[in-house]
Amino acid sequence: MPLKYNNGEPVPPELVLQTREELVQRFGGASFDPGAVEGYWVLASRVYSDELIRVRVSALGTLEDDQFILDYKERLKLRFDQEEIYVAGCVIERF
Repeated sequence: MPLKYNNGEPVPPELVLQTREELVQRFGGASFDPGAVEGYWVLASRVYSDELIRVRVSALGTLEDDQFILDYKERLKLRFDQEEIYVAGCVIERF
């Protein structure tokens, strides 16, 4: 989740808190890695530099979960005024 817009202005903290609340409500919890992470990526030959918070949620992997994440990604792109937001999923076995 970006901490700054592409123009360098900081994202208002209430948008980060709103996102946290939505993810905790939907998935029953969320992890936010401490401290800002630097990220770099290229889109249409332009190099972007980001300060971000890495967010993790655990889901059951249902089609409903997958669709929620796809739809939510689009909402986050609008909320944080981003060209793209990186979302990854993987299967983890719990013991």
